[in-house]
Amino acid sequence: MKQIWKKINPGNWIEITSPLTLGFAGLSLAALILGWLTGGDSTRALFSVYRASAASPLFYLRLLLHVLGHVDFAHYTANMALFLVLGPLVEQRYGARRMTMMIALTALITALSHLLISPDAAVLGASGIVFMLILLSAAAGRKSGKIPLTLVLVALMYLGQEIAGGILQKDNISQWAHIIGGLCGMAFGLVCRPKPS
Repeated sequence: MKQIWKKINPGNWIEITSPLTLGFAGLSLAALILGWLTGGDSTRALFSVYRASAASPLFYLRLLLHVLGHVDFAHYTANMALFLVLGPLVEQRYGARRMTMMIALTALITALSHLLISPDAAVLGASGIVFMLILLSAAAGRKSGKIPLTLVLVALMYLGQEIAGGILQKDNISQWAHIIGGLCGMAFGLVCRPKPS
């Protein structure tokens, strides 16, 4: 039996190289399950950002935690598919501590922007973080003080699509969170130096 376990033991063929990325995806899944178990009450109370009394301590938690909330499993997988592809690259290039700060700042900025622009609606999900990672990844390979062409092209494609979508479409997708997340990623990519290889 020990010989069989040695062959099938996941530790022999699976490597955990991005604990922050996996932790974020795991916390988002836990928030989704908790929301399902509570009939959406926990999602509204903790994992969505919307106009509420500033006297409530939960208001301040939601400014950061809204990025962990998702409407359903399809929303979760749409965000996590890209997050799990881009997160390890960013975590390796910038380190878990700086990536945590980038996620927290992006969450806070997208939440405050949402409250200013669309105060009557609730927003949740990691798509702003995903857009931050997309633009940050495009800038991650830069070696000089110049702006990489890849960053310019990705910014034009992704942010241009979101701006057009925000103007031309009326749906439940927060293009504003995508745009703010992308702008945060661009700023981080231009200001923060990756760790030395």
